[in-house]
Amino acid sequence: VSPSSDYASISSGDQSLQRSRRSGDGNRAVVRESRHWHDVFWSAIFVIHLICLGFVLAVLGLNRFRISDRLNIDRYTHGFLENHKGLTEDYWPLYAVAGGIGVFISWIWSLLLGSYANEMMKVSVHILTTYLAVVSVLCFWCRQFFWGGAFAIGALLQFLYVISVIDRLPFTMLVLRKALKLVWGLPKVIMVAHAFTVAMLLWMSLWSFGAAGVVASSMGDEGRWWLLLVLSVSLFWTGAVLCNTVHVIVSGMVFHVLFQCGQEESTSLPPSTLIESLRYAVTTSFGSICYGSLFTAAIRTLRWEIRGFRSKICGNECLLCCVDFLFHLVETLVRFFNKYAYVQIAVYGKGFNRSARDAWELFQSTGVEALVAYDCSGAVLLMGTIFGGLITGSCIGIWAWIKYSDRVIMVASTAMLMGMVLVGLGMVVVESAVTSIYICFAEDPLLIQRWDADFFTEMSEMLHRRLQHRSARAREVLTTA
Repeated sequence: VSPSSDYASISSGDQSLQRSRRSGDGNRAVVRESRHWHDVFWSAIFVIHLICLGFVLAVLGLNRFRISDRLNIDRYTHGFLENHKGLTEDYWPLYAVAGGIGVFISWIWSLLLGSYANEMMKVSVHILTTYLAVVSVLCFWCRQFFWGGAFAIGALLQFLYVISVIDRLPFTMLVLRKALKLVWGLPKVIMVAHAFTVAMLLWMSLWSFGAAGVVASSMGDEGRWWLLLVLSVSLFWTGAVLCNTVHVIVSGMVFHVLFQCGQEESTSLPPSTLIESLRYAVTTSFGSICYGSLFTAAIRTLRWEIRGFRSKICGNECLLCCVDFLFHLVETLVRFFNKYAYVQIAVYGKGFNRSARDAWELFQSTGVEALVAYDCSGAVLLMGTIFGGLITGSCIGIWAWIKYSDRVIMVASTAMLMGMVLVGLGMVVVESAVTSIYICFAEDPLLIQRWDADFFTEMSEMLHRRLQHRSARAREVLTTA
């Protein structure tokens, strides 16, 4: 039996889950639900958070701008341990350079991915472990033992993860190459990412102004660290919202292109497609994006780590039992928070939780979940994002060490976060194409076949092998039980 016929037999009983149909003239048409506002509460929370935080950032930055304690805030920090006083403009240029480096790395990384996809993805996978180890050694050398230990643990976890998924990398590289091919055929997609990068830079100019004011303040290290932690969580959420907004816009455009394959000779999009995707992303679907951005990244990262660790445990039954418990807990959470929900949001305008459940049920009913679990393209792109952030943090850390040696870790860590957010905005375009490919393959594999027949064959063969592997493992468990 051929892999494609195997796939057809798996999904034949679940055609009611299909969201596409063939009209009377033989053309494909997407069945869209009417667009309603979803998760409005979370969009309101996000907007209120931006307004309030913007005011706080402006106050924190102005208090130390040109005049020490301009707004007389130090009287409220009298109980903290005192340190030497500084000015906002002492540290703001460092953050400005961090933003420039982050944008430069994001654009260069995107260009190199388009030209040298295999090489750049191998760099993402293998060089991150080495770089984390080197940064760990430098932190220990500077007697920053906490950060040295943190980076050492990060290097070890990264090494273990790469070893656990080394056999999956060829298929992952194939999927990423095809996603890059799809993305680079759509110049408007790249323009969207650049436009949102500029928007993120504008917000970061205010964010870094306030962060520089915190670093320059006279309060003790503990107070500054707590303030920077709050600001960093806010920046992470804001960056995730912008990344996932791009995700929704790009997914809608890519899905449209794949549906057009076979109808038109070119994959050119009508001008209204981009405007329509953008309008939905920033209006009716914005609350769902804000809601999903709070949890999705953390849960899927935890899932990658547990999957990699679980695959290497075989002898210790007690440890395996504990890891299995965590694995099933995270798998349950993934049903409600997964990146494939954004494709459903883009195409059908659903709420986040419903989109996540529908995407996961679609994968499980068709068997494509076995293929999604085997693929680690998201992890590879995350490695590139972390590597870009580490380079940004390292460059700013060296400059800060030369000028302000007692503020190195504060400035470098926040600069690293800025770099990760900016590089992540460039990476999300490729990730959106990957998720759209999987959703299309699950809903109607013929869409992928018309777009790229060879790629369809390889995906079908891999799906066939993964389903056989799962069946063999299930029989083994039943036999041993």
